[in-house]
Formats: sequence, structure tokens, C-alpha cells
Amino acid sequence: MPRPPVEDIAFTLRTIAGLDGAMDEGLFPDLSPDLVEAVLEEAARFADERMAPLDRIGDEEGARFDKGGVTMPAGWKALYRDWIAGGWNALSGPAEHGGQALPTALAAAVGEMWNHASMPFALGPLLTIGAVEALEKHGSEELKRVYLEKLVSGEWMGTMNLTEPQAGSDLSALRARAERQGDGSYRIFGQKIYITYGEHDLTDNIVHLVLARLPDAPASVKGISLFLVPKFLPDEAGAPGRRNDVVCHSIEHKLGIHASPTCTMLYGEGTVEGEAPGAVGFLVGEENRGLACMFTMMNNARLMVGMEGVGLADAAYDKALAYARERRQGRATRLAPGAEKSGAMSPIVAHPDVARTLLTMKGLTDAARAIAYNCAIATDRARAHALGDAEKASLWQERANLLTPIAKAFATDVACEVASLGIQVHGGMGFVEETGAARLLRNARITPIYEGTNGIQAIDLVTRKIGQSGGEAVSGLFAELDAILADLSRRNAPEFGETAACLEAGMADLRAATEHLLDHLRSQETDAALAGAAPYLRLFALAAGGVWLAKGALADAKDRRVALCRFVAENLVTETSSLRRKVVAGAASLAAAHDLLVKEAM
Repeated sequence: MPRPPVEDIAFTLRTIAGLDGAMDEGLFPDLSPDLVEAVLEEAARFADERMAPLDRIGDEEGARFDKGGVTMPAGWKALYRDWIAGGWNALSGPAEHGGQALPTALAAAVGEMWNHASMPFALGPLLTIGAVEALEKHGSEELKRVYLEKLVSGEWMGTMNLTEPQAGSDLSALRARAERQGDGSYRIFGQKIYITYGEHDLTDNIVHLVLARLPDAPASVKGISLFLVPKFLPDEAGAPGRRNDVVCHSIEHKLGIHASPTCTMLYGEGTVEGEAPGAVGFLVGEENRGLACMFTMMNNARLMVGMEGVGLADAAYDKALAYARERRQGRATRLAPGAEKSGAMSPIVAHPDVARTLLTMKGLTDAARAIAYNCAIATDRARAHALGDAEKASLWQERANLLTPIAKAFATDVACEVASLGIQVHGGMGFVEETGAARLLRNARITPIYEGTNGIQAIDLVTRKIGQSGGEAVSGLFAELDAILADLSRRNAPEFGETAACLEAGMADLRAATEHLLDHLRSQETDAALAGAAPYLRLFALAAGGVWLAKGALADAKDRRVALCRFVAENLVTETSSLRRKVVAGAASLAAAHDLLVKEAM
């Protein structure tokens, strides 16, 4: 696997997303450009030298289940020990609990590198870091004292337990129950499925965050509480003590992410000899307010799943590009620079169709990266302003809210699309496991599904996010994107070709689609608005992503940045016109076709 693209990552983070500007404003007083570069370089080295070589082993061996225990693939325990010894788990953790308190944006950037190297490995720490955020914001002082330092360091790992057989995306159907105990603890009973890293041998304790209902809880999602349930109850010294009544019943056999154990967890089955049934749990936050606590964890996870998408897409592009430069087939009619002129077979990268495919992969990946990093910077700005400027904090939080569903959904859709195109570039060799191209597609396919399906992200964007502050949040972003286009038009540089015109048309499509959806929502025509939610999200991403790539090309007018920006604008952003039509005029045809589906099902 080629090394993660440090230069592109650093440039997108610092220039396109604006980390340098935030540092100049003094928002991150302990951060400097030199430190950013050092962290990125060291992360790339660790990803390349330690993680990437074990990804194939993890895929081939997988996590192995036996009698309630899970054994990780060969070399993974040592890799995890090196991971926490390097301080990577603590990168963005709170300083008062042993973390380095570095910005979310920097964590997102190194997260891309972890997923470029081995997405199944990166999944475990992703959930631990989310658990840290939830516990830091909502946990009692006692829970923080006992658990946070070990979770921040990575000595213990965390999980997120939402899904049940009858309750997937709709948590109102959740049945797991909690019973109050006289000592202030709770006993948890129920079954959870699809629990990532629910059981493993990487750490000596696992801290589960579990959604459950109290006996007197209100119906629907308003009656859900969040509980911390450790695998082992800590003793007085804080070490793992007696076994709790929680057990892994089985692990799933999956299309991809074989090394990531996806567990069915049983709570309160009476598995601890001599103890009353019920897993001992501790309330996080308030009773019946658990979903709000869990969303702290899920919002972090959604951005980081977006980084999974970017990392996987970039890995697929790198692998396909390397193959296309080596594989020789046919004779290119228009020789690319450096291609042989002797009449011998050409590297397939010289053929226009392959070049178009590779540039599409690169363009989609870079656009997704720009969106995700802008989302991360908005999150950091909101936190930085939280104690001193409530108005700015609110503005940036709404920006982060707006970009989170786009970052998650677009980047993961792109991961699947780019990984599939990568197989196409490899031809028959991509369809066999030897090259590793198929592994990337198999791993990518879960990302549009978990942490809220991409359809749910589109619904969230349309029904909740574009209407924030009466539409001011989205209009503020549009104004910033327009300012970039105005700068591009003033340059009037011939090397940009029709970039400005194409991006302006994309923004016009985005504005028109946004107004159309807001009108439907104001008129309470929700179904008509939701009919266009998914194409709207892609329209938004293509238009905004294209403009942010132009921002990068204007700031650093290297030939490759300008050329890629132009390709994206003239070949990919032009899709916005058809997407706009789907948003504005697709509801009636969808309703008619939907009636056919209903009739066939009856």
C-alpha cells in the first residue's frame, strides 16, 4: 500500500479548511505549523510501517470467536500496544485526563491515515474516542475519575451499544431494560447486535455504553437512558475486578472488515456464578435523556466514519494509480508525457478512459477530504469560542451541524464508488484478492450503512440542518463559497478553463434546490422534500467540494492542483444540473413508482 498522501492532507487541513487561519487567530495556542507537520509525518510513518502490513493478515485471518472470547489476528495485539505507547489514542483527549487536547481537525487528518492503512484496526479506537467525548460531557465526576484516564490512553477500549434485532435505525423500538438498585447503580438486561469491538483481547477491560429503558420510562426515544457497563467492574485500585454479567454470544461473518469483531452482546443472562442476574451499569447523564448523550458520541463517530471513507478512497486511488503506471496494454493513440514512443505497449495510464477514471477517483476523494476537514475545523472553532463568544460559537456549531451529514454520507458513498472504480482499473486482477483492491471495496461497503445510513444523513440535512437559524446557517456558507468564486473570476486565468462558469452553475443549482426544499418544509410538504433528500446531499457536496478545491488551486497554483480543480469543475460538478432536477421535479414520479412497489407487496 502506498504511503498516505501527507502533502495533500496537510494542504487541505491547513489551507483549504483553514487550520492556519485558526492558529493565526490564537484559537489553538499550543499548536504551531511545525507541530502539525511533525504529527502528520509521524502518523504517516506509523500507518505505513506498522498498520498497513497487518491489514491483509487481518482480512485473511479475521477475528476468531470461541466460547465467549474473541482472539484478534496475528500481530494486532502488538500493533495496538505500539498505538497507545505512541500516544495516538490520546491525541484529542482532554488534558486533565491524560490527553493531548489537540484539535479534532488534526485527529481527523491522522484518522484518514489510519483508515488508508487499515480501516478495520482504526474502527476500535474510533469508538473509544467517541466514548471519551460522551463521558467527558455527560458523565458524573466519579465515572470520569474511574474510567476516563484509561479510555483516553487506550488502556481500556469503549463501545457503543444501540442496535437490537427489532431496533436498528428506529431506536423507539428498543427493548433493553434497566432496573434501579439501592446503591445508585442499575442492572441491565437485553440483547444488542452489531456491536463493533464488543469483545476482543487487545485490552484487559472493555467499557460498553448501552442504551436501555427504565420501567417507568416514557414511550418512544424520549424514554431511553444511557448506561456505562464495564466488562470487569474496577476494584478499589481501579484495576479490572470481578466479571460483570455481560457476554459476547457470537460474532458476525461479514462481507468485509473481517478483523473488526462485530458482536452480539447479551446483558443480564446470569453468566456470573454466585451473582444475581443483571449487568451492573452506571447512569451517564440523566434518566430518559440517554439519546442526547449518545449523540455526542455519534456525532464524533459520523465525522470519523467520513474519514474512513476518505482514507479508503485515497488508498483505492493510490493502488489503482500505481497499477496503471506499471500495467502495459495496447498502444496509446496520444502518448502521455514520459510514455514510450517506440511502438511498444503503453502503460494503461496513458489511455484516455483509464486517465478519466483515475482523475474521477482523485477528484471525488479530494472533494470529500475538503468537506470533512472543513467540518472538523468548524467543530474546533465552535469549541474554541464556547467560553468567550457565544455568538461565534453558535455560528460555527451550526456550520459543523450542517456539514456533518454531508461529510459522513458523501465521503462514504465516494469510498464505495472510488473503490469500485479502482477494481475496474485493475481489470481482472482487481476481481481477485491478490492485489488487495477487492478488500478495499469490501471494507468500504459498510460505511454508508453504519452510524446512521446515508439516507438518514440526507433526511437529517434536509429536515434539520438547512433550516438552522431560519436558513442563515446555510446562506452564510453559500456567501463564503461565493467569495471564493468571485476571486476565481477576478483572476481570469486561462489555465482554469471553464472552471468558474461550471462552479457558478453548480452553486446556482445548489441555491435553487435549497430554496425549493425550504419552501416544501415551510408548507409542511415533508414527503415532497424527502423525495429529493439524497440527490440534494450529493448536489451540495459536489458544488461545495468543487469550490473548496478551487480555493486550494488559487492559494497554491501548482499545475496539478489547477488541473485537478478544472477536471472536477468541468466533469464532475456538471452533474449538479441533473441532481437539481431530481430534487425539484422528482417527487411526483417517485410517488407514482412507490405506489407500484406498495401494490406489489400487498
